[in-house]
Amino acid sequence: MSSPSLTVHPVPSMGAEDVLVGPDGTVWTGTEDGAVWAVDPVSGNVRRVADTGGRPLGLELLPDARLLVCDAQRGLLAVDTGTGDVDVLLDRVDGRPMRFCNNAAVAVDGTIWFSDSSLHYGVDRWKEDFVQDTHTGRLLRRDPDGTVTVVLDGLRFSNGVALAADESYVAVAECRGRTVVRLWLTGPRAGERDHLVTDLPGYPDNISLGSDGLIWVTLASPVDGLVERLGTAPMALRRAITKIPDRFQPAPQRTIRAQAYDGDGRLVRDLDIEHPAFHMVTGVREHQGRVWLGSLHEPAVAVHDLP
Repeated sequence: MSSPSLTVHPVPSMGAEDVLVGPDGTVWTGTEDGAVWAVDPVSGNVRRVADTGGRPLGLELLPDARLLVCDAQRGLLAVDTGTGDVDVLLDRVDGRPMRFCNNAAVAVDGTIWFSDSSLHYGVDRWKEDFVQDTHTGRLLRRDPDGTVTVVLDGLRFSNGVALAADESYVAVAECRGRTVVRLWLTGPRAGERDHLVTDLPGYPDNISLGSDGLIWVTLASPVDGLVERLGTAPMALRRAITKIPDRFQPAPQRTIRAQAYDGDGRLVRDLDIEHPAFHMVTGVREHQGRVWLGSLHEPAVAVHDLP
């Protein structure tokens, strides 16, 4: 289904949360049934290439051409898209299973930077962490030799991860905090933490480095006044809110929005699109002038051609 600004490519399962564009233009996504799909960007034809046995979220390419899959239930996985073989790279940190492996970025040398969104709640209960604002998200690093380090903790629902084009910094989205945190890796500021962006107009999900050198940020939903007020409420009230029926809880609005920032945190592009068959953008990839979008709640990926 297409509109003047957006073309929607259905996939056979719900929740095509992230998108990745391969060197040959193939678009990859994963859905809530555990499937990993390849989408032809021209015809829209879809083929199933693997099953993770969990819930695939963030997708990246590894140096050996396998897909890195952040599986919310199984951890960091490497998927051979030719054979469908799935290898577990990491499912525990300091002996404890990860609760919510979410998104990643891969350095040229194979170092994997990735987020674990919560120490308390998994993907099926993401709203509870979001509303309670547990401050237990983490950014971690897996070195090529397998060593794992917790780089940042205390994050407010850590989500998308991206590396600068020159790998001078790594950025991680704080969904609940509406910020993109930056950790400098090289240069005179190496080891320092600051923000690439603060006070975003919505709640960021996945982020990625585009072929244009910009950091693209999804905004899954605009700022919700009730959610913001709950942030200062006693924890007992926040916990109580998550126990009431879903229809009475804060819910994402039906929007399609993604922004792109340069290395100085300046807003360069702001996509704000309406389409009846797509909403809640959680994945974004700019590739040669086209912006591919994924959604936690849609059985589809979508593409927007930049002017």
